[in-house]
Amino acid sequence: MSGVARLIEIMARLRDPEQGCPWDAVQTFETIAPYTIEEAYEVDDAIRRGDLAALREELGDLLLQVVYHARMAQERGAFDFEAVVADLCGKLVRRHPHVFGAGAEKIGSASAQTEAWEAHKARERAAGAATDGRRASALDGVALGLPALLRAQKLVRRAARAGLAKAEPDSAAARAAAALEALQGRAASGAGDEDAALGALLLAAVELAVSRDVDAEQALREATARHEAVLRAREAAGDP
Repeated sequence: MSGVARLIEIMARLRDPEQGCPWDAVQTFETIAPYTIEEAYEVDDAIRRGDLAALREELGDLLLQVVYHARMAQERGAFDFEAVVADLCGKLVRRHPHVFGAGAEKIGSASAQTEAWEAHKARERAAGAATDGRRASALDGVALGLPALLRAQKLVRRAARAGLAKAEPDSAAARAAAALEALQGRAASGAGDEDAALGALLLAAVELAVSRDVDAEQALREATARHEAVLRAREAAGDP
């Protein structure tokens, strides 16, 4: 028996309502979803720390999440782990015609492949919308569960590629300046609704980052790390 087959068997046993684990047996997609997100972040953390031993363990925990969700879907008669793998294999082959297609034109760079990948995804979204009887949108598929900054960045990039909004540094900078001025004006006048004004400023900052081809998520990570270092130094020095 392969390792994956053994893992699937263990999960089925854990989910058994009579002989399984009481905790595992009562979980749902909704209750497991937060753990799935957490495990993905722990994989990212191990990578950033360069800890390959931890990465091996965290990848196993992330795989467990996939097996868990697939088992719950199988119990509902929706799909199983094999179907998840089959769909993934089909998608990888379909989105890499330059590798798996007969006589296909080769793609010479990672950036060109990114453009081709996005084009394939756009065609798939359009086909899916047609099947569902709805109008396709260039913004389809940007998950609601993403962290707000990452989701904003994906939406802004997607909109720029689709021609829905311009990603020009000067206009993005002007929007950011206008959003800051609006926030300051509301604060000074006591008009309230500063949450909306601050949200507009954050979104404008993301637009500015995208217009300058800066990864907003990574930029904020680095700025936060620098700020943390300053705070720790202040703390060590005994400053209030």
